[in-house]
Amino acid sequence: MSERKEKIFGTLIFILMLGGLCYLIIYSNKIQENKRIAKINIEGNNLLSKNDYLLFSRLYNISLFKGLTLGIIKDRFEKHPYILQADVEYIGKNKVNVHLAEKKIYAVLLNDVEPYLVSENFQLLPLLPNTKFVDYPVITNLKGNKLKSLMVMHSDDLVQAFKIIDAARLTDTKILKKLSEINLRTGGDIVMTFSGIQPPVIFGRGREAEKMVCLEMLWSNLFEGKNLLIGSDYIDLRFADNIYLGNIVQRTPLEKNQD
Repeated sequence: MSERKEKIFGTLIFILMLGGLCYLIIYSNKIQENKRIAKINIEGNNLLSKNDYLLFSRLYNISLFKGLTLGIIKDRFEKHPYILQADVEYIGKNKVNVHLAEKKIYAVLLNDVEPYLVSENFQLLPLLPNTKFVDYPVITNLKGNKLKSLMVMHSDDLVQAFKIIDAARLTDTKILKKLSEINLRTGGDIVMTFSGIQPPVIFGRGREAEKMVCLEMLWSNLFEGKNLLIGSDYIDLRFADNIYLGNIVQRTPLEKNQD
């Protein structure tokens, strides 16, 4: 008798489990139907417009897609070279909110092949059409030309350029905003140019913070008042605790190093 009861009890349990599974499948389908994604809202974008990100991710016209999920949306946005992370959330009424965390850009790198954006992790990113970039210094004449998109270029030259950018940022943001070019001169003495200022600055190598502090102390006289720049062809920061304003007579140290 007990054996028969056990069989009946087991059958009932099986029927209940099967019924529960069927209910979950039907209910899940209803949820998926109710959560059909019809609109994607993007926030956190600075380097590109929302439409540019949607076009790259092939999500501009989502009415063409069936079975679009939050995971698929997240994966497509995070494949963009500018995106560090994408947080995707269903906010109701068939709408999805995507918050983009873009990679932090330090500079624009120019070489003979193509320009790159350089992220804070020394990754070379393609400079895509419609990219919005303001106040990024340009790095030129990097030693070595074997560059390709998305590679990490942790070279001594690029590290040196980053130290200069960091020193300018920590010393005075207006110095960084005026910094137009860091010419690495393929391993020679680094030369910088500032927007609105004619004479180049021979920065040399090393002692980045010390040189930036020295430059900042005389910034108003050197760059804003410009009185000290009259007749000067270059500014030299290579010597400890001193700034030299020089004139090019025949061949300067800068010219010799360019040979």
